[in-house]
Amino acid sequence: MSETIAFKPESLEQVHKIIARYPEGRQKSALLPVLHLAQKEFGGWLDVPVMDYVAELLSIQPIEVYEVATFYTMFNMKPVGKYVLEVCRTGPCMVCGSEKILNHIRTKLNIKDGETTEDGMFTLKPAECLGACGYAPMMQLGKFYHENLTIEKVDEILDLCRQGQIALD
Repeated sequence: MSETIAFKPESLEQVHKIIARYPEGRQKSALLPVLHLAQKEFGGWLDVPVMDYVAELLSIQPIEVYEVATFYTMFNMKPVGKYVLEVCRTGPCMVCGSEKILNHIRTKLNIKDGETTEDGMFTLKPAECLGACGYAPMMQLGKFYHENLTIEKVDEILDLCRQGQIALD
């Protein structure tokens, strides 16, 4: 028996407000913010039934949702940890040591890129440019950037995450 996918009433109200921002027949314009809400509400990732539900709400074809959700790295297509460590790996960050940071995280947490720790706490997700080149190397956790990273700073951040002291919103 499959579980029914449905937003909580307050989230559904928010979806309708988002859709109302756009002209009639242009509800697809609400796709990105609605996908963000869906990912937040349905476990931190977007599985096919959730994307189908979003398509139904927006009166668009499911493939239109899949195309967008799989294109943007901010959407997760499989379950992730409580903390998604998105470490920038493009030019400026690489020159400033992001590969060293990535290797340290891989070793310390015993995970590879895209994997989640056994305790479900951390997922490592190398990212393309996050737009903070002047503060390289850097990573994003939730809405927040952690910049000018060193091995010591990374260890401190991981410890604070384990203690529940790092905000995501």
